[in-house]
Amino acid sequence: MRLVKLIANLGYGSRKEIQTAIRHGWVTDREGNRLKADAKTAHEDILFDDEPLDPAPGMVILMNKPLGYTCSTKDQGRLVYDLLPDRYRMRKPVLSTIGRLDKETSGALLLTDDGTFLHKVISPKSEVPKIYEAELDRPLTGKEAEIFASGEMMLENETKPLKPAELEVLDEKHARLTLHEGRYHQVRRMFAAVGNHVTTLTRTHVGGLGLHGLGEGEWKHLTEEEKAKIFG
Repeated sequence: MRLVKLIANLGYGSRKEIQTAIRHGWVTDREGNRLKADAKTAHEDILFDDEPLDPAPGMVILMNKPLGYTCSTKDQGRLVYDLLPDRYRMRKPVLSTIGRLDKETSGALLLTDDGTFLHKVISPKSEVPKIYEAELDRPLTGKEAEIFASGEMMLENETKPLKPAELEVLDEKHARLTLHEGRYHQVRRMFAAVGNHVTTLTRTHVGGLGLHGLGEGEWKHLTEEEKAKIFG
């Protein structure tokens, strides 16, 4: 029954449905040999309906999240999970976003079914920076970089100052901001605090990992080397 549980936990169907698939010969090895429910074939050598199985638990996905999509599984409207195969919603352990991007923010979003990896990325001890590019409603004044880097900036209704953040001016209404923490709507609130308004916001990097040329709505499974770049 190990094979049945493995494939069911990847979201391909209930255990009963997987047992039926095995009986019909839809589960094979790479040589086309039918596999039985008690088979001990390596994960990478198992085919379901002539296609390799999805990655085993420990999967990490990088997505270029489009505008208008939310990261919650409970919200109404378009969800980031709609951009993935339907079976990914049925995986056990559950596939979760690593942090969130709000509906009006696009760019680099990570998802994983590995709770340990998730907590490592978001842990303050890891100090994984996030890089954003912002289009602004008004020209920059030239004082923003010093304020953001001071370590003394306070956001409205908060009692703890922000960690220093680095601002790079790209042009008078376009800036790149590197954060070392993740507070609610932080980028938008920082610019609002200095009298400006973010009109377009994109996250370009999580740690040392960029979007790898992914188009809007596209995604990929990360290799071990790519996962390491997050902490590099």
